[in-house]
Amino acid sequence: MSDILIEEELPPPVVRGRSLWEEAHRRLMRNPMAVASLYVVAILVLIAAFGPMLWVHKAHIIYPDRVGIGPTLQHLHILGTDTEGRDMLARLMIGLRISLLVGAAATVVALFIGVSYGAIAGFFGGALDEAMMRFVDVLYAIPFIFFVIVLMTVVQVESPEARLLLIFMAIGAVEWLTMARIVRGQTLALRRKEFVEAARAAGAKPLEIVFRHIVPNVLGPVVVFATLNIPVIILSESFLSFIGLGVQEPLASLGSLLSRGKDQIGTAPWMLWSPAMLMLVTLLALNFLGDGLRDALDPKDR
Repeated sequence: MSDILIEEELPPPVVRGRSLWEEAHRRLMRNPMAVASLYVVAILVLIAAFGPMLWVHKAHIIYPDRVGIGPTLQHLHILGTDTEGRDMLARLMIGLRISLLVGAAATVVALFIGVSYGAIAGFFGGALDEAMMRFVDVLYAIPFIFFVIVLMTVVQVESPEARLLLIFMAIGAVEWLTMARIVRGQTLALRRKEFVEAARAAGAKPLEIVFRHIVPNVLGPVVVFATLNIPVIILSESFLSFIGLGVQEPLASLGSLLSRGKDQIGTAPWMLWSPAMLMLVTLLALNFLGDGLRDALDPKDR
């Protein structure tokens, strides 16, 4: 009697679905310009974070015998020195650090205020929403750079570090208005969704629904806004530094370096073109990365 082999039926392979963030990552990686910009931004951040510590010259060291010399390999002043005898490459790395720090910190302030404000206004709706958004409209009528200039002029601080903190707060306090409108619109579309109704039925409090259920679902537009907002804030800080109301010595930003370089364009042009080129590369990389993130997170808008 022959043996009868019974083949066991194997269970079908489990197909793991990809989350929205994984799909966005795949779309981002297929965008060569966004990927290149991501690497450029990463390199710039590494240079800003570690460059001043690793470079042979320090940004605050003055060389009296090397005042205003052009780019040279002698003494490794590859971008020259400024009119006070300080190494320009060291100053540029410090300026890049301060500009990126201002952009990131002011964006965090703007996101914290704007996301909270817009989500609360959109979720509760009614008279509260109307009053909150009319307040935003009133603030929109005030030129934001005028508000920042007045604040920087009225509030007098002695320490350069305290002034830098004031710049974070001043720029962030006016950059949240657009974010509030974006989040409010997203919240109006989400507040009647099934997961919100389920949270209500489970006894969740209104603010708990806002910050645990609504806010995580609007992170896509928030991330895009944050990436595109950083270059805007860098330009705002550069303008303030250019007119003398931004970062003060001994600190430096790309804007303050540009301001000093324009005065020496005839005698020391490297003091102008080196911070100008670095700012151009930084802003282009951030803008291309923001565009790539926008397309990856919401491909329907392309």
